[in-house]
Amino acid sequence: MPEITGVLPHSRAARAGVLAGDWLLEINGHPIRDVLDYRFRLAEERIVLKLHRGPEIIEVSVKKNVYDDIGLEFGTPLMDKKHRCENGCVFCFIDQNPPGMRETIYFKDDDSRLSFLHGNYVTLTNMKDEDIDRIIEMRISPVNVSVHATNPDLRVRMMKNKRAGQVLGYLRKLADAGIALRGQIVLCRGLNDGDELDRTMKDLGELWPAMDSVSVVPVGLTAFREGLYPLEPFSPEECGAVIRQIERFNGEFGRTHEAEDGGPARLIFPSDEFYVKSGVPLPPDEFYGDYPQIDNGVGMLASLIHEFRSALSLMDDGECEAVDRTVSVATGEAAYGTISMLARELESRCPMLKIRVFPVKNRFFGGEVTVTGLLTGGDIAARLEGEDLGEVLLLSRTTLRAEGDLFLDGMTPEELSKRLGVPVEFADNDGAALLDALCGM
Repeated sequence: MPEITGVLPHSRAARAGVLAGDWLLEINGHPIRDVLDYRFRLAEERIVLKLHRGPEIIEVSVKKNVYDDIGLEFGTPLMDKKHRCENGCVFCFIDQNPPGMRETIYFKDDDSRLSFLHGNYVTLTNMKDEDIDRIIEMRISPVNVSVHATNPDLRVRMMKNKRAGQVLGYLRKLADAGIALRGQIVLCRGLNDGDELDRTMKDLGELWPAMDSVSVVPVGLTAFREGLYPLEPFSPEECGAVIRQIERFNGEFGRTHEAEDGGPARLIFPSDEFYVKSGVPLPPDEFYGDYPQIDNGVGMLASLIHEFRSALSLMDDGECEAVDRTVSVATGEAAYGTISMLARELESRCPMLKIRVFPVKNRFFGGEVTVTGLLTGGDIAARLEGEDLGEVLLLSRTTLRAEGDLFLDGMTPEELSKRLGVPVEFADNDGAALLDALCGM
Protein backbone atom coordinates (compact mmCIF):
# COMPACT_ATOMS: atom_id res chain seq x y z
CA MET A 1 0.00 0.00 0.00
CA PRO A 2 1.36 3.46 -0.89
CA GLU A 3 1.92 6.17 1.71
CA ILE A 4 0.40 9.59 1.09
CA THR A 5 3.30 12.00 1.54
CA GLY A 6 1.40 15.22 0.83
CA VAL A 7 -2.06 16.66 0.31
CA LEU A 8 -2.38 19.80 -1.82
CA PRO A 9 -4.03 22.70 0.08
CA HIS A 10 -7.67 23.35 -0.83
CA SER A 11 -7.81 20.17 -2.95
CA ARG A 12 -10.72 17.75 -2.87
CA ALA A 13 -8.68 15.33 -0.79
CA ALA A 14 -7.82 18.09 1.72
CA ARG A 15 -11.48 19.09 2.02
CA ALA A 16 -12.39 15.44 2.59
CA GLY A 17 -9.94 15.23 5.49
CA VAL A 18 -7.14 13.14 3.97
CA LEU A 19 -3.82 13.73 5.76
CA ALA A 20 -0.17 13.33 4.87
CA GLY A 21 1.01 10.13 6.52
CA ASP A 22 -2.19 8.22 5.73
CA TRP A 23 -1.73 4.96 3.83
CA LEU A 24 -4.02 4.40 0.84
CA LEU A 25 -5.55 0.93 0.97
CA GLU A 26 -8.44 0.96 -1.50
CA ILE A 27 -10.47 3.09 -3.88
CA ASN A 28 -14.09 2.01 -4.28
CA GLY A 29 -13.23 -1.37 -2.79
CA HIS A 30 -10.28 -2.06 -5.10
CA PRO A 31 -6.77 -2.51 -3.59
CA ILE A 32 -4.24 0.15 -4.62
CA ARG A 33 -0.71 -1.11 -5.19
CA ASP A 34 0.80 1.51 -7.46
CA VAL A 35 0.20 4.42 -9.83
CA LEU A 36 -1.63 2.29 -12.41
CA ASP A 37 -4.24 1.12 -9.88
CA TYR A 38 -4.51 4.66 -8.56
CA ARG A 39 -5.07 6.36 -11.93
CA PHE A 40 -7.48 3.71 -13.16
CA ARG A 41 -9.64 3.60 -10.03
CA LEU A 42 -9.60 7.39 -9.66
CA ALA A 43 -11.53 7.83 -12.92
CA GLU A 44 -14.96 7.91 -11.28
CA GLU A 45 -17.29 10.76 -10.27
CA ARG A 46 -17.60 9.48 -6.71
CA ILE A 47 -14.78 7.67 -4.98
CA VAL A 48 -14.46 6.20 -1.53
CA LEU A 49 -10.92 6.07 -0.14
CA LYS A 50 -10.09 3.47 2.49
CA LEU A 51 -7.16 4.78 4.55
CA HIS A 52 -4.91 3.39 7.26
CA ARG A 53 -4.31 6.13 9.84
CA GLY A 54 -2.39 5.11 12.92
CA PRO A 55 -4.32 2.25 14.55
CA GLU A 56 -7.51 3.04 12.62
CA ILE A 57 -8.99 2.16 9.25
CA ILE A 58 -11.18 5.01 7.99
CA GLU A 59 -13.13 5.83 4.84
CA VAL A 60 -13.64 9.22 3.19
CA SER A 61 -15.83 10.06 0.21
CA VAL A 62 -14.93 12.48 -2.62
CA LYS A 63 -17.14 13.81 -5.41
CA LYS A 64 -15.50 15.14 -8.57
CA ASN A 65 -15.54 15.14 -12.35
CA VAL A 66 -14.44 11.82 -13.84
CA TYR A 67 -10.90 12.79 -14.81
CA ASP A 68 -10.18 15.35 -12.08
CA ASP A 69 -7.25 14.82 -9.73
CA ILE A 70 -7.93 14.96 -5.99
CA GLY A 71 -4.60 16.40 -4.82
CA LEU A 72 -2.68 13.49 -3.31
CA GLU A 73 1.12 13.24 -3.45
CA PHE A 74 3.21 10.10 -3.04
CA GLY A 75 6.85 9.34 -2.35
CA THR A 76 7.71 8.12 -5.86
CA PRO A 77 6.09 8.57 -9.29
CA LEU A 78 5.23 4.85 -9.37
CA MET A 79 3.95 4.90 -5.75
CA ASP A 80 6.14 1.81 -5.46
CA LYS A 81 9.70 0.66 -6.10
CA LYS A 82 10.82 0.05 -9.68
CA HIS A 83 10.80 -3.61 -10.66
CA ARG A 84 14.36 -4.83 -11.09
CA CYS A 85 15.28 -6.90 -14.14
CA GLU A 86 15.56 -10.61 -13.39
CA ASN A 87 17.40 -11.50 -16.61
CA GLY A 88 21.06 -11.99 -17.40
CA CYS A 89 20.92 -10.99 -21.07
CA VAL A 90 24.15 -11.73 -22.92
CA PHE A 91 23.85 -8.34 -24.70
CA CYS A 92 22.91 -6.17 -21.70
CA PHE A 93 24.39 -2.68 -22.14
CA ILE A 94 24.34 -1.94 -18.41
CA ASP A 95 26.71 -4.84 -17.78
CA GLN A 96 29.14 -3.10 -20.15
CA ASN A 97 29.24 0.24 -18.34
CA PRO A 98 32.66 1.40 -17.14
CA PRO A 99 33.24 1.52 -13.38
CA GLY A 100 32.88 4.65 -11.29
CA MET A 101 29.63 6.06 -12.69
CA ARG A 102 26.57 7.20 -10.73
CA GLU A 103 24.88 4.31 -8.90
CA THR A 104 21.56 4.86 -10.69
CA ILE A 105 23.20 4.14 -14.06
CA TYR A 106 23.80 0.53 -13.02
CA PHE A 107 20.17 -0.13 -12.06
CA LYS A 108 18.37 -2.51 -14.44
CA ASP A 109 14.62 -1.96 -14.61
CA ASP A 110 12.12 -4.27 -16.29
CA ASP A 111 8.84 -2.64 -15.31
CA SER A 112 5.62 -2.84 -17.32
CA ARG A 113 4.38 0.34 -15.67
CA LEU A 114 7.32 2.26 -17.15
CA SER A 115 6.41 0.80 -20.54
CA PHE A 116 3.04 2.52 -20.30
CA LEU A 117 4.22 5.72 -18.62
CA HIS A 118 7.53 6.35 -20.38
CA GLY A 119 7.77 3.96 -23.34
CA ASN A 120 10.37 1.65 -21.75
CA TYR A 121 10.73 -1.84 -23.21
CA VAL A 122 10.01 -4.84 -20.99
CA THR A 123 10.80 -8.54 -21.38
CA LEU A 124 7.64 -9.89 -19.61
CA THR A 125 9.81 -12.32 -17.59
CA ASN A 126 8.93 -10.83 -14.20
CA MET A 127 5.21 -10.68 -15.01
CA LYS A 128 2.57 -13.20 -14.01
CA ASP A 129 -0.93 -13.98 -15.22
CA GLU A 130 -2.50 -11.44 -12.86
CA ASP A 131 -0.24 -8.70 -14.24
CA ILE A 132 -1.35 -9.48 -17.79
CA ASP A 133 -4.98 -9.55 -16.66
CA ARG A 134 -4.56 -6.10 -15.11
CA ILE A 135 -3.12 -4.70 -18.35
CA ILE A 136 -6.12 -6.08 -20.22
CA GLU A 137 -8.65 -4.79 -17.68
CA MET A 138 -7.11 -1.31 -17.69
CA ARG A 139 -6.66 -1.29 -21.49
CA ILE A 140 -3.01 -0.24 -21.13
CA SER A 141 -1.60 0.36 -24.61
CA PRO A 142 0.86 0.15 -26.14
CA VAL A 143 2.97 -2.39 -24.29
CA ASN A 144 6.56 -2.22 -25.53
CA VAL A 145 8.19 -5.65 -25.50
CA SER A 146 11.84 -6.63 -25.88
CA VAL A 147 11.29 -9.83 -27.85
CA HIS A 148 14.74 -10.57 -29.35
CA ALA A 149 13.72 -14.09 -30.43
CA THR A 150 10.51 -16.12 -30.63
CA ASN A 151 12.37 -19.43 -30.50
CA PRO A 152 11.69 -20.25 -26.80
CA ASP A 153 14.95 -22.12 -26.25
CA LEU A 154 17.01 -19.38 -27.90
CA ARG A 155 15.26 -16.67 -25.87
CA VAL A 156 16.06 -18.56 -22.67
CA ARG A 157 19.69 -18.88 -23.72
CA MET A 158 20.02 -15.21 -24.68
CA MET A 159 18.28 -13.88 -21.58
CA LYS A 160 19.42 -16.49 -19.04
CA ASN A 161 15.96 -16.73 -17.55
CA LYS A 162 14.06 -20.00 -17.55
CA ARG A 163 10.74 -18.15 -17.98
CA ALA A 164 11.91 -16.24 -21.07
CA GLY A 165 10.39 -18.74 -23.52
CA GLN A 166 7.26 -19.48 -21.53
CA VAL A 167 6.14 -15.83 -21.28
CA LEU A 168 6.07 -15.44 -25.06
CA GLY A 169 2.51 -16.77 -24.76
CA TYR A 170 1.56 -13.46 -23.14
CA LEU A 171 2.01 -11.76 -26.50
CA ARG A 172 -0.84 -13.74 -28.02
CA LYS A 173 -3.04 -13.20 -24.97
CA LEU A 174 -2.50 -9.43 -25.10
CA ALA A 175 -2.99 -9.31 -28.86
CA ASP A 176 -6.24 -11.29 -28.68
CA ALA A 177 -7.50 -8.85 -26.04
CA GLY A 178 -6.85 -5.91 -28.39
CA ILE A 179 -3.84 -4.52 -26.54
CA ALA A 180 -1.44 -2.68 -28.86
CA LEU A 181 2.09 -4.10 -28.89
CA ARG A 182 5.42 -2.79 -30.11
CA GLY A 183 8.40 -5.07 -30.40
CA GLN A 184 12.14 -4.73 -30.21
CA ILE A 185 14.84 -7.11 -31.42
CA VAL A 186 18.41 -6.52 -30.27
CA LEU A 187 20.25 -8.35 -33.02
CA CYS A 188 23.33 -10.33 -31.99
CA ARG A 189 25.66 -11.72 -34.61
CA GLY A 190 25.57 -15.52 -34.66
CA LEU A 191 22.68 -15.79 -32.16
CA ASN A 192 19.33 -14.39 -33.28
CA ASP A 193 20.22 -13.25 -36.81
CA GLY A 194 19.89 -15.18 -40.07
CA ASP A 195 17.26 -17.92 -39.97
CA GLU A 196 16.32 -17.05 -36.39
CA LEU A 197 15.54 -13.48 -37.42
CA ASP A 198 13.34 -14.82 -40.23
CA ARG A 199 11.48 -16.96 -37.69
CA THR A 200 11.05 -14.07 -35.25
CA MET A 201 9.74 -11.69 -37.91
CA LYS A 202 7.29 -14.31 -39.18
CA ASP A 203 6.00 -15.09 -35.68
CA LEU A 204 5.56 -11.42 -34.80
CA GLY A 205 3.81 -10.84 -38.13
CA GLU A 206 1.14 -13.28 -36.99
CA LEU A 207 0.29 -10.87 -34.15
CA TRP A 208 -0.60 -8.08 -36.61
CA PRO A 209 -2.36 -5.64 -36.25
CA ALA A 210 -1.95 -5.70 -32.46
CA MET A 211 1.81 -5.84 -33.02
CA ASP A 212 2.00 -2.66 -35.07
CA SER A 213 5.78 -2.27 -35.44
CA VAL A 214 9.05 -3.98 -34.57
CA SER A 215 12.48 -2.38 -34.42
CA VAL A 216 15.70 -4.26 -35.13
CA VAL A 217 18.75 -2.68 -33.53
CA PRO A 218 22.34 -3.96 -33.55
CA VAL A 219 23.73 -4.97 -30.18
CA GLY A 220 25.62 -2.14 -28.52
CA LEU A 221 29.16 -3.17 -27.62
CA THR A 222 31.46 -1.14 -25.36
CA ALA A 223 35.10 -1.77 -24.51
CA PHE A 224 34.10 -3.18 -21.11
CA ARG A 225 33.12 -6.75 -21.97
CA GLU A 226 35.76 -8.74 -20.12
CA GLY A 227 34.21 -11.94 -18.80
CA LEU A 228 30.97 -11.42 -20.73
CA TYR A 229 29.50 -13.49 -23.55
CA PRO A 230 31.69 -13.16 -26.68
CA LEU A 231 29.80 -10.93 -29.11
CA GLU A 232 31.14 -9.39 -32.31
CA PRO A 233 29.86 -6.30 -34.15
CA PHE A 234 28.21 -6.54 -37.55
CA SER A 235 30.45 -5.55 -40.45
CA PRO A 236 29.25 -2.91 -42.94
CA GLU A 237 28.47 -5.71 -45.43
CA GLU A 238 26.50 -7.63 -42.81
CA CYS A 239 24.54 -4.49 -41.87
CA GLY A 240 23.52 -4.15 -45.52
CA ALA A 241 22.50 -7.81 -45.60
CA VAL A 242 20.29 -7.31 -42.52
CA ILE A 243 18.53 -4.38 -44.22
CA ARG A 244 17.90 -6.50 -47.33
CA GLN A 245 16.63 -9.43 -45.22
CA ILE A 246 14.15 -7.17 -43.43
CA GLU A 247 12.97 -5.63 -46.68
CA ARG A 248 12.37 -9.08 -48.17
CA PHE A 249 10.15 -9.89 -45.21
CA ASN A 250 8.32 -6.54 -45.43
CA GLY A 251 7.75 -7.08 -49.15
CA GLU A 252 6.09 -10.43 -48.56
CA PHE A 253 4.20 -9.11 -45.54
CA GLY A 254 2.89 -6.10 -47.47
CA ARG A 255 1.41 -8.33 -50.18
CA THR A 256 -1.03 -9.84 -47.68
CA HIS A 257 -1.43 -7.07 -45.10
CA GLU A 258 -2.84 -3.60 -45.65
CA ALA A 259 -1.88 -0.41 -43.80
CA GLU A 260 -4.47 2.11 -42.64
CA ASP A 261 -3.89 4.26 -45.73
CA GLY A 262 -4.68 1.30 -47.98
CA GLY A 263 -1.10 0.66 -49.04
CA PRO A 264 1.05 -2.35 -48.17
CA ALA A 265 1.76 -2.71 -44.47
CA ARG A 266 5.29 -2.49 -43.08
CA LEU A 267 6.04 -4.23 -39.79
CA ILE A 268 9.82 -4.46 -39.29
CA PHE A 269 12.13 -1.41 -39.19
CA PRO A 270 15.94 -1.50 -39.11
CA SER A 271 17.49 1.09 -36.82
CA ASP A 272 19.44 4.02 -38.25
CA GLU A 273 22.72 2.39 -37.21
CA PHE A 274 22.35 -0.30 -39.87
CA TYR A 275 22.04 2.34 -42.60
CA VAL A 276 24.88 4.52 -41.31
CA LYS A 277 27.33 1.65 -40.93
CA SER A 278 26.43 -0.07 -44.21
CA GLY A 279 26.36 3.10 -46.31
CA VAL A 280 22.87 2.23 -47.56
CA PRO A 281 20.97 5.52 -48.10
CA LEU A 282 18.48 6.44 -45.40
CA PRO A 283 14.83 5.85 -46.36
CA PRO A 284 12.65 8.92 -46.95
CA ASP A 285 10.37 10.39 -44.29
CA GLU A 286 7.25 8.54 -45.52
CA PHE A 287 8.98 5.16 -45.02
CA TYR A 288 8.46 5.49 -41.26
CA GLY A 289 4.75 6.39 -41.22
CA ASP A 290 4.03 7.99 -37.85
CA TYR A 291 7.46 6.99 -36.51
CA PRO A 292 6.26 4.41 -33.95
CA GLN A 293 9.83 3.35 -33.10
CA ILE A 294 11.67 6.67 -33.18
CA ASP A 295 12.62 6.51 -29.49
CA ASN A 296 14.36 3.24 -30.31
CA GLY A 297 16.64 4.88 -32.87
CA VAL A 298 14.46 4.06 -35.88
CA GLY A 299 13.95 6.97 -38.26
CA MET A 300 15.60 9.51 -36.00
CA LEU A 301 17.88 10.80 -38.76
CA ALA A 302 15.15 10.81 -41.41
CA SER A 303 12.88 12.74 -39.08
CA LEU A 304 15.65 15.24 -38.30
CA ILE A 305 16.28 15.83 -42.01
CA HIS A 306 12.57 16.24 -42.80
CA GLU A 307 11.93 18.65 -39.92
CA PHE A 308 15.06 20.68 -40.66
CA ARG A 309 14.29 21.08 -44.35
CA SER A 310 10.65 21.92 -43.64
CA ALA A 311 11.73 24.67 -41.24
CA LEU A 312 14.39 25.92 -43.68
CA SER A 313 11.81 26.19 -46.46
CA LEU A 314 9.82 28.64 -44.30
CA MET A 315 12.75 31.06 -43.86
CA ASP A 316 12.65 34.00 -46.26
CA ASP A 317 15.74 35.60 -47.77
CA GLY A 318 15.67 38.48 -45.31
CA GLU A 319 15.79 36.15 -42.32
CA CYS A 320 18.64 34.17 -43.86
CA GLU A 321 20.71 37.26 -44.65
CA ALA A 322 20.28 38.52 -41.07
CA VAL A 323 22.04 35.48 -39.59
CA ASP A 324 25.65 36.51 -38.99
CA ARG A 325 27.54 34.20 -36.62
CA THR A 326 29.98 31.33 -36.30
CA VAL A 327 28.79 28.28 -34.39
CA SER A 328 30.22 24.84 -33.69
CA VAL A 329 28.38 21.53 -33.29
CA ALA A 330 29.78 18.43 -31.59
CA THR A 331 28.04 15.17 -32.41
CA GLY A 332 28.50 11.43 -32.22
CA GLU A 333 30.11 9.67 -35.15
CA ALA A 334 26.81 8.10 -36.27
CA ALA A 335 25.05 11.44 -36.84
CA TYR A 336 28.09 13.33 -38.14
CA GLY A 337 27.31 12.84 -41.84
CA THR A 338 23.70 13.95 -41.47
CA ILE A 339 24.50 17.00 -39.32
CA SER A 340 27.26 18.05 -41.73
CA MET A 341 24.91 17.78 -44.71
CA LEU A 342 22.25 19.92 -43.01
CA ALA A 343 24.86 22.46 -41.94
CA ARG A 344 25.99 22.90 -45.56
CA GLU A 345 22.39 23.33 -46.72
CA LEU A 346 21.80 26.03 -44.12
CA GLU A 347 25.05 27.82 -44.95
CA SER A 348 24.04 27.93 -48.61
CA ARG A 349 20.92 29.89 -47.60
CA CYS A 350 22.62 32.07 -44.97
CA PRO A 351 25.82 33.52 -46.49
CA MET A 352 27.09 35.06 -43.23
CA LEU A 353 26.60 31.88 -41.17
CA LYS A 354 29.57 29.59 -40.57
CA ILE A 355 29.03 26.17 -39.00
CA ARG A 356 31.81 23.85 -37.89
CA VAL A 357 30.73 20.25 -37.20
CA PHE A 358 33.01 18.01 -35.12
CA PRO A 359 32.60 14.23 -34.81
CA VAL A 360 33.51 13.07 -31.30
CA LYS A 361 34.87 9.57 -30.79
CA ASN A 362 33.44 7.93 -27.69
CA ARG A 363 36.50 6.97 -25.67
CA PHE A 364 34.58 6.77 -22.39
CA PHE A 365 32.61 3.70 -23.49
CA GLY A 366 34.89 2.69 -26.37
CA GLY A 367 33.99 -0.28 -28.52
CA GLU A 368 31.32 0.35 -31.14
CA VAL A 369 29.48 3.18 -29.36
CA THR A 370 28.84 6.01 -31.85
CA VAL A 371 25.51 7.57 -30.80
CA THR A 372 25.40 11.20 -29.69
CA GLY A 373 23.35 10.53 -26.55
CA LEU A 374 26.20 8.56 -24.96
CA LEU A 375 28.88 11.24 -25.41
CA THR A 376 30.49 12.50 -22.21
CA GLY A 377 31.67 15.96 -21.30
CA GLY A 378 35.21 14.68 -20.99
CA ASP A 379 35.30 13.24 -24.50
CA ILE A 380 33.77 16.41 -25.96
CA ALA A 381 36.31 18.57 -24.14
CA ALA A 382 39.26 16.40 -25.21
CA ARG A 383 38.17 16.56 -28.87
CA LEU A 384 37.53 20.30 -28.99
CA GLU A 385 40.29 21.81 -26.86
CA GLY A 386 42.36 24.15 -29.01
CA GLU A 387 39.74 24.39 -31.77
CA ASP A 388 38.22 27.68 -32.94
CA LEU A 389 34.63 27.15 -31.83
CA GLY A 390 33.24 30.55 -32.78
CA GLU A 391 30.56 32.19 -30.65
CA VAL A 392 28.89 29.11 -29.20
CA LEU A 393 29.16 25.33 -28.99
CA LEU A 394 25.91 23.52 -29.71
CA LEU A 395 25.17 20.05 -28.32
CA SER A 396 22.19 17.72 -28.33
CA ARG A 397 20.17 17.78 -25.13
CA THR A 398 20.30 13.96 -25.20
CA THR A 399 23.90 14.18 -23.91
CA LEU A 400 22.53 15.28 -20.53
CA ARG A 401 20.58 13.29 -17.98
CA ALA A 402 16.87 14.04 -17.59
CA GLU A 403 17.46 16.81 -15.04
CA GLY A 404 19.61 18.61 -17.63
CA ASP A 405 22.52 19.23 -15.28
CA LEU A 406 25.10 16.48 -15.88
CA PHE A 407 26.80 14.53 -18.64
CA LEU A 408 27.22 10.78 -18.15
CA ASP A 409 30.69 11.22 -16.66
CA GLY A 410 29.44 13.72 -14.07
CA MET A 411 30.78 16.84 -15.78
CA THR A 412 28.42 19.83 -15.79
CA PRO A 413 27.72 22.03 -18.83
CA GLU A 414 29.26 24.94 -16.90
CA GLU A 415 32.49 22.98 -16.41
CA LEU A 416 32.63 22.12 -20.11
CA SER A 417 32.01 25.74 -21.05
CA LYS A 418 34.78 26.96 -18.75
CA ARG A 419 37.22 24.34 -20.06
CA LEU A 420 36.60 25.26 -23.71
CA GLY A 421 36.19 29.01 -23.18
CA VAL A 422 32.92 29.22 -25.10
CA PRO A 423 29.22 29.24 -24.15
CA VAL A 424 27.59 25.82 -24.44
CA GLU A 425 23.98 25.57 -25.59
CA PHE A 426 21.70 22.58 -26.09
CA ALA A 427 19.08 21.80 -28.73
CA ASP A 428 16.25 19.31 -28.54
CA ASN A 429 16.40 16.31 -30.85
CA ASP A 430 14.24 18.00 -33.47
CA GLY A 431 15.13 19.40 -36.87
CA ALA A 432 13.35 22.73 -36.41
CA ALA A 433 14.95 23.18 -32.98
CA LEU A 434 18.37 22.45 -34.49
CA LEU A 435 17.87 25.05 -37.22
CA ASP A 436 16.74 27.67 -34.68
CA ALA A 437 19.75 26.94 -32.47
CA LEU A 438 22.21 27.18 -35.36
CA CYS A 439 20.73 30.51 -36.42
CA GLY A 440 20.60 31.83 -32.85
CA MET A 441 16.86 32.32 -33.02
